[in-house]
Amino acid sequence: MKNDCIRFDWAAKYILRDKADFSIFAEFVSVIIGQPIEIIEFIESESNKKEEKDKMNRVDIKAKDAKGDIIIVEIQQAPQYEFMKRILFGTSKTITEYMKSGQDYKNVKKVYSINVLYFDFGEGDDYLYHGFTQLVGVNTGNTLIITLKEQNGIKIITPKDIFPEYYIIRVRQFEGQGNTPLEQWMRYLKEGEIDSETELPGLRKAMEKLNVINMSRKERKEYEEHLDNMAYQRDAFKGSQIRGEIIGEKRGFEKGIEKGIEQGKNEILQELVKKMRDMGMDENTIQQLIAQ
Repeated sequence: MKNDCIRFDWAAKYILRDKADFSIFAEFVSVIIGQPIEIIEFIESESNKKEEKDKMNRVDIKAKDAKGDIIIVEIQQAPQYEFMKRILFGTSKTITEYMKSGQDYKNVKKVYSINVLYFDFGEGDDYLYHGFTQLVGVNTGNTLIITLKEQNGIKIITPKDIFPEYYIIRVRQFEGQGNTPLEQWMRYLKEGEIDSETELPGLRKAMEKLNVINMSRKERKEYEEHLDNMAYQRDAFKGSQIRGEIIGEKRGFEKGIEKGIEQGKNEILQELVKKMRDMGMDENTIQQLIAQ
């Protein structure tokens, strides 16, 4: 049996903001990055403020874990062609935000950038992509390892331990039928459904808190308006893509005709020059006739 639950983008922006609900968010992040974390606070973002005519294009969540690392989760509905540059800017800005002027560089925070995309982005056959920085020997192929002297001894780290990590989740590309924790979360992200038999504590809590039938009439109305807005934006973008393709094809067709006419003229001219030469006309006379 599956339960119809409030979509994760809506829940993350308006509902899962209390400390009692941190465990839901923490489990989602843990499943994505493959290691347990504990959320200790949400860092409010300007994009989370509810405004009149809010179309819910983007949900921007920042959180700190128990180690002090920063986790950025962006849930993006509307397509953005410069998205890769924007997430790079987002991580860079976050790093500088938490570095006070004059602080030692040891205070630089590790940043995880998790991006949940509900639009077609890039080309590839996977729904989850992960990237991080490694420094690899050009000649030997080995990975650079750094040793740091600390009070408690020697600490060994790699560039991956310092530089940001990026996760791209292409929700629409998910088609899994398995029952791993990641697949269960992906089904919730895509379909808004949670299996009543799930053993994941975070999903069980989400199922109890986010069941659609528990919404008030006012909440349900706002939520349905959100779903309508998302459907409208998807259709509008798809329509603009189709119009762009039609215009492109038309222009390509017109250019093809122009190119064909020009090519035909050249072929006729070449044939005419050949006949003139066959008739014994000198090159100077031929060039003068062509120029006319």
